[in-house]
Amino acid sequence: MTKAATEADRILVVDDEPDIVALVAYHLAKAKYRVATASTGPDALAMAARERPSLIVLDEMLPGLSGFDVLARLRADRETASVGVLMLTARKEEADRIRGLELGADDYLTKPFSPQELVLRVGAILRRGQTKSEGNDTLRIGPITIQRAAHRVAVNGHEVELTPTEFKLLLTLAERRGRVQARAHLLETVWEAAPDIQTRTVDMHVQRLRTKLHPAGDLIETVRGFGYRLAAKDG
Repeated sequence: MTKAATEADRILVVDDEPDIVALVAYHLAKAKYRVATASTGPDALAMAARERPSLIVLDEMLPGLSGFDVLARLRADRETASVGVLMLTARKEEADRIRGLELGADDYLTKPFSPQELVLRVGAILRRGQTKSEGNDTLRIGPITIQRAAHRVAVNGHEVELTPTEFKLLLTLAERRGRVQARAHLLETVWEAAPDIQTRTVDMHVQRLRTKLHPAGDLIETVRGFGYRLAAKDG
């Protein structure tokens, strides 16, 4: 299942290897995305502020600032806090993937990679921020308010900035509140991934989501050995 690119779908590709930038940009442009590029960490931040991309394909090892530093600054800035980020890395250690997820990366791809897979993952991340309104557009669970079409979340009336993946994860739990969701099922539903890979990814995103929701994060309950459940609270 692929996502049809829209006029708003500008992708920023950040890598200091010209061949990789050219390869990724070519395949994204072929998929009808608008593409901008940068080759250093500082340039990436400047381009992100100026271009307001829908998603950033971000290499981990960059001159000036590392991909991790760029990601941390993106998430700390309200203007870029919710932009989708797909990280690229030449390292295969789990610790590197975990660090990226802790900082708020939506997904990870290890070099060498398939350009077709990269395009599919970009589409999957973008779809997480696009929901179809079915019935009531607004969900209320305790102090949490979720506006599906507007892709907005508030806790006690205060807006919370979520990444596309965090929003889709919360929405999935909210729409099935009171019911336990297995990690494998969440991977299939939110990440559109095979259920036998990177279940730790779910745990890291739940941890970040709880932190952003502040006390309301306690509504996301861990069901040990199985998955997660959002407590069924009246709005």
